[in-house]
Amino acid sequence: MTAFTFTCTGVRADPYAAGPTLVFRLRITASEGARVHALALRCQMRIEPARRPYEDEEAQGLTDLFGERSRWGSTLHPVQFAQISVMVPGFTGETETDLVVPCTYDMDIAATRYAHALSGGEVPLLMLFSGTAFTGAGGFRVEPVPWDCEATYRMPVKTWREMLEQHFPGCGWIRLPHDTMDALLAYRSRRALPSWQATLETLLDAAGERTGS
Repeated sequence: MTAFTFTCTGVRADPYAAGPTLVFRLRITASEGARVHALALRCQMRIEPARRPYEDEEAQGLTDLFGERSRWGSTLHPVQFAQISVMVPGFTGETETDLVVPCTYDMDIAATRYAHALSGGEVPLLMLFSGTAFTGAGGFRVEPVPWDCEATYRMPVKTWREMLEQHFPGCGWIRLPHDTMDALLAYRSRRALPSWQATLETLLDAAGERTGS
């Protein structure tokens, strides 16, 4: 059976995508220069939070995901980041391809909350591969991509922020159910507030939660 080795060599934010998108560059090596006619590849990406240290401010931002720092020994579990499928064209020995990963600024998504809480450094990722390989030099053979194929990559937090800044410059994003949105719209209309920012600031002031101007 053909053995495969996967290496992530880099990541960039796609400035031309319709929504926030990361593009990971993946190098694929087949054993002994094997001929691969095509590769139907699946990749599951996970964040492995235990593989980096955290400053106190970052730890505070991660409390809703993992609890207090004193509990992290039992709560710092992997976080699902993405599942991607890609069809890799034929190659012999080695090739490179892009893994295109659509992302979101939805703060209800654990991966988004995790990345948002980091002040810098890197996001430790684990990539788990599976799929089907169509191989053979003098014929045609169908083989599974072994389940133990994986790669690690440390994605710079600045790349994540660059991606979001391209689509949400200087802003955040909150997803709300329809009834909550309707109530906010009515609140804003009754008080003739000029913007959503003014609406939320008025609510924060009323609750005594806003400390800055």
